[in-house]
Amino acid sequence: MSEQLNENILTLKGLKVQFRVGRRLVKAVNGVDLNVRRGKTLGLVGESGCGKSVTAHAIMRLLPKAGFIPEGEVTYYSNEGTVDILKHNPKGKTLRDLRGRQISMIFQDPLASLNPVYRIGDQIVENIRQHNRVPKEAAMKRTVEMLKQLSIPQAEKRVLDYPHQFSGGMKQRVMIAMGLINDPELLIADEPTTALDVTIQAQILELMQDLQKKLGFTIIIITHNMGIVADMADDIAVMYMGKIVEFGSKREIFLNPAHPYTKALLKSVPVLGSGSNSRLEPIRGNTPDPSEMPEGCTFAPRCDFAMDICKTDPPNFDVGGGHMSRCWLCKGGNGQ
Repeated sequence: MSEQLNENILTLKGLKVQFRVGRRLVKAVNGVDLNVRRGKTLGLVGESGCGKSVTAHAIMRLLPKAGFIPEGEVTYYSNEGTVDILKHNPKGKTLRDLRGRQISMIFQDPLASLNPVYRIGDQIVENIRQHNRVPKEAAMKRTVEMLKQLSIPQAEKRVLDYPHQFSGGMKQRVMIAMGLINDPELLIADEPTTALDVTIQAQILELMQDLQKKLGFTIIIITHNMGIVADMADDIAVMYMGKIVEFGSKREIFLNPAHPYTKALLKSVPVLGSGSNSRLEPIRGNTPDPSEMPEGCTFAPRCDFAMDICKTDPPNFDVGGGHMSRCWLCKGGNGQ
């Protein structure tokens, strides 16, 4: 194995994703560079509409018909070899084999991913048998074992139930089971706990962490909740209007945020132990229309520190120790 294979499981270089909406061209992802370290958890955070989910769908090559990738690279460093994902047909055998077996994705809404007319067990068994030549009985046994690992009581009986017979938290556990049933190397979790109450959220996240320790897979968790990444992530990528504006270790992002947007995000969420007198500060203004982006730094219209130079798009500055920030305030570092 090469050194790069040992370090990163996935790299994105200059990834762009655009959508044709009538006569408009919407730039949803606008030049994303990102490294995902093997065996670690990357938190991809930002407000709704900043391009997080679109980035995940581009990695999986699951964009809707109106979406396309005009340029960029997505390279997956599998234990079985390197795959240049964008050079393969989304419906071809290479990516069909990759999805669900080596890279799995948990979507925001389990109701949209589970077929209401098929039993839970049959849906998971089908996922196993798509990628493995195993008898149905063996696949069902594996399904029951996975549901037990995810703390679903009476798993032998629940595999015979339909999705509507499961609570929201249990449906999400089923989605995690489907995602992990083929022992993937990389799990992409797109807002996996959005519709759940806080107690169930904590249970689901703890389950994911426990399984990661046991099985050793890599996680990309996509969320707008800074509390979730504080709990789960090793590295954090902060996304705003289709670009990664800051990247660093969890410690660096929370203790030494360098980008004004990251600082604003942290001020807008409650922090445990901050006391009852601390006040939350909403981020002023609104996100711009993706089809009519402002020139230069896209956060400048909402930024308290905007300068004339912000009319020019800033490069990535190295803040030190792998901590990067796309802001002219960090010009003392080296532009990338």
